[in-house]
Amino acid sequence: MNWLRAVERLRTERRAGVLVTITSVRGHAPREAGAKMVVGADDEWDTVGGGNLEATAIEAARTMIAGGAVTPESVHVRLTDKAEAVHGRQCCGGEVDLLLEPLPVVPAVAIFGVGHVGLELARILARHDLELHLVDSRAAHLEPQRLTPLGDAIARIHVHHAPVPEMALSRLPDGCRVLIMTHDHAEDAALCDMALRSPRLGPIGLIGSSAKWSRFRKTLAAEGHSPETLARITTPIGLRDVLGKSPATIAVSVAADLVRCFAPAPAMQDVPR
Repeated sequence: MNWLRAVERLRTERRAGVLVTITSVRGHAPREAGAKMVVGADDEWDTVGGGNLEATAIEAARTMIAGGAVTPESVHVRLTDKAEAVHGRQCCGGEVDLLLEPLPVVPAVAIFGVGHVGLELARILARHDLELHLVDSRAAHLEPQRLTPLGDAIARIHVHHAPVPEMALSRLPDGCRVLIMTHDHAEDAALCDMALRSPRLGPIGLIGSSAKWSRFRKTLAAEGHSPETLARITTPIGLRDVLGKSPATIAVSVAADLVRCFAPAPAMQDVPR
């Protein structure tokens, strides 16, 4: 498998990796500038030349994966018999610079209810690098013509028509954030119940008023959910200081709050060479 297909595979399987590229070569080296390979936690694909050069790159890449690195790093390798080599000698006589670029697992968000607010929110989130799941019990709300504004999306969009929306929860990836904003409070309540019974999913957001949540909280508690479990649900959703009830304003508020959660962690220290 070449490096490009490997990147696609890691993305599809939601596994982190590192793209390794030879950026410059001085003297003799096994591969030319531009050669690439992909390193995963347990696999690697394609090659930058084998031997100590490649083993050094793999070791550094896996250190980055384990540390959750989000910023690229550079590695310089000398290919002479006098160079320090942990993984065997390479006496080509040249020097190679490598660029290691993290391929993190992108966030996943599921919007249950693609009504006025849901569609506006999808339009904003579609401009970000994430896995975006759109779920609705109404087939007409997921028609391609209605979703035309998402045609140039950066995000990967997955459309789920689910007459029983809570059944779609099982199709979501682990850690997926769930936003519940359907047209029917009965659907919302059922989704809250089932989402709370799925600990593998991420945080749950529920659109609505404090009065709505007060009713839901009593119902969910009667269904056996503890206060600790109910704390997984955030309601109302969005930034509290963004006022307004128009769909576009609510969508901006919710999206802004989500983007804050998606911000990458501070860069890790350089990997020792």
